[in-house]
Parts: sequence; structure tokens; C-alpha cells
Amino acid sequence: MPHIAVLGAGITGVTTAYSLHKRGFEVTVFDRQRYAAMETSFANGGQLSASNAEVWNQWSTVLKGIRWMLQNDAPLSVNPRPGWHKISWMAEFLGNIPRYKANTIETARLAVTARAGLAEMAEQAGVDFDFTPAGILHFYKTQQDLDHARKVTGLLQQGGLTRRELTPAEVLAKEPTLRGDILGGFWTESDSTGDIHKFTVGLADWLQAQGVQFEMGHAVENVRADADSVTVQGRTTQRFDGVVVSAGVASRSFAKMLGDRVNVYPVKGYSITVNLKDTASQDAAPTVSLLDDKAKIVTSRLGRDRFRIAGTAEFNGENRDIRADRVKPLVDWCEAHFPGVSTESVVPWAGLRPMMPNMMPRMGAGRSDRVFYNTGHGHLGWTLSPATAEIVCNSVAGRFKKTSMPLHTLKLA
Repeated sequence: MPHIAVLGAGITGVTTAYSLHKRGFEVTVFDRQRYAAMETSFANGGQLSASNAEVWNQWSTVLKGIRWMLQNDAPLSVNPRPGWHKISWMAEFLGNIPRYKANTIETARLAVTARAGLAEMAEQAGVDFDFTPAGILHFYKTQQDLDHARKVTGLLQQGGLTRRELTPAEVLAKEPTLRGDILGGFWTESDSTGDIHKFTVGLADWLQAQGVQFEMGHAVENVRADADSVTVQGRTTQRFDGVVVSAGVASRSFAKMLGDRVNVYPVKGYSITVNLKDTASQDAAPTVSLLDDKAKIVTSRLGRDRFRIAGTAEFNGENRDIRADRVKPLVDWCEAHFPGVSTESVVPWAGLRPMMPNMMPRMGAGRSDRVFYNTGHGHLGWTLSPATAEIVCNSVAGRFKKTSMPLHTLKLA
């Protein structure tokens, strides 16, 4: 079988490697980090959330962003410094507002489809990743947000997702530890949570044991597609039959090398992991996964002794700094809604979500018929990746199904 290179060992790259391996391809995965899942797949919100499939392309998002620009602790932060990449991305974002409904429906459909694939991967690899099918609870504090959620529910239903509206009393019955002025909520029983880092590392370890090669700890400096092969220059220079770019925010630069335009923008998200060191904190932390629509904050319970809280979106280029003024709202939110949880031990983190302007993943072939993309999943990388990996790898299999003389990898340097 042909030999395919995968650029990126985050959740999309590793699930892509799984889908290629399942089809019998030889696979080599490249990543600049020494280990899998060390960047955006390290400490996200932990949700497998088809219920969070609504895309952001709305005028209301634009107006909120303008209003929040001078507010350091706002859910959305935009560095006002101009730059061509940012301007072009935002122009395309505005251009996709008419596609809001169709893209939300399609994202929900992909998310529902992905569930079976993730379950297959976890079972096949025997991965323990603090998975819990506890459901996801969205709660609302204003009538405007609740009314909007009812409209979104209709779109999600068209994508194959069912969720149920709850009264304030039913919200508190689902999660008795929650505090605050709650107007109502929505319950998605079919959603779930887990630790993305544990899942990705476990799947990568299993793939390596099956013969998938991992070239780790050295950046890919160049990638080139020719008529008869793809050349990847990293620690050594190697030739492959094809390549799948799943490199997160680096996908844009790799696409440029390959003659394609993939307008991924790095949208920084933050999380904190609250270590629940005492029984009182463990009992006071929620067991169901939450989404606070107004604050744009999500949570997940990772085992008995960890509580993950994530949120915010920061448009500040490829900047990985962890800012105290962006972390503090997450800690304050925990203390306000779960006052019995000790925040003495909190581990902050920030990662760059690779977002396309239409909020849809970039899937499929590039200009060269040896180049494919599975990237740009934004805030739903884990939720969507098993489905997008299957779609992209079906395209790869279609391209190479008539290949009878595969190119064996050659060490050129």
C-alpha cells in the first residue's frame, strides 16, 4: 500500500493516522513536539459536544466583539492592531454570515456522526481517558439568550441532535451543586466528556505499537508535492506517496508551501484545571458537564480529583502567552458558581484553536492530487475529528485505490 505522511500529532492528526492505518496504508506522523497532543489538544474543555455545534458567523457575535474590545475579561478579546491575515480572515468571516444556519446544521451532523468513530477508536486501542457519558447541560441567565437557544435547538435537530429544554428547577436537579440566577437550560443526554490529552496519547501509543511511525521532536521545515511524490523535510528528508496536513495553526504555512490557501487563524482559548484535593471540593464540584452561554465557559469533570473549566476567545495572532487577566475570569466563575470548590490549586493553560472563517473544518484534496487537508476544526476538534478523519481518508483511499506500485519511503538525507 502507499505510504502517507501526516503533519501534526494532535487529535486530528492522530485520528487521521488511525483511519489511514485501518485502510492498510503505511503511515508516518510528524510533529515538532516530542510527544503527541502537546499543543491545542493538551487541555481543552473536555467536551464531546454536538450541542455546541453552532457556528459563530452572526452579526450578534460581531457586535459583541466590538463592545468587548476594551474589556480585558470579556469572553471575546480582539487585539486592535491591524494585520493582513486577521483582516482577511474577518472579512471572510463576515462573508459567511449568510451560511450560518446551513453550517450549524452540517456541523451538528458531523458531530453526531463522529461519536461512533470515537467509540471505535477508544475500544480498539483500549484507551482510558476519564470518559463519562454524563451529558451536557447548557444554562442561561437572560431571556434573550434562552430565546436564542430555542432557535439553535431547531437547527441542531435538523443535524440529527436531540436536546430537551429544562426549567430552572430541572437545571438544578440535574446539577445540584450549581449556584446562580438560572432562567432555564437545555439538556443533551447524548453528549459526553473526557480528557483529550489522555485519549490522543493513548491512541498514538497504540498506533505506534501497530507499526505507525512517529517522527517527533523536530519541526517540518518544508513540504513539497511533485507529480510522482511528496517530499517532507524534517530531521531527514523523506519521500511519500501523499500527505495529509493536520497541523493546527501551522496548516496555513504548510498549505502555502503546497500551493494551496487554507486561511486558518489562531484563536487562543484558555482553560484551568482545578485540582480537587479534598473531599469537600470533590463533593462540591459538578458531575455533569456544563456550558454557561453568557460567559462562554464550558466545564468537564475529569475523574474524581480534576475539574476542567475552559472558555474565552482571543484574536491576537500566533501568541501563546498565558495572560493573568484572561485566566482570572475562569477562576472567578468557579468561585461564583461552585463556592464549595477550593481554588487553591489551579493550573492555567492556553492553546491556539485553528479556525477557518466559515467555522467549518477544511477537509479533502488540495491542488495536487497527492495533498489532502484535515484541519481548521476550531473549538470542536475532538468532537468532529473522528468523522472528518473518515471523510478525508476515504478521499485518500479513492485517490490511491488503483496504485499498484507504491513508493516506498526513501531516506534522502
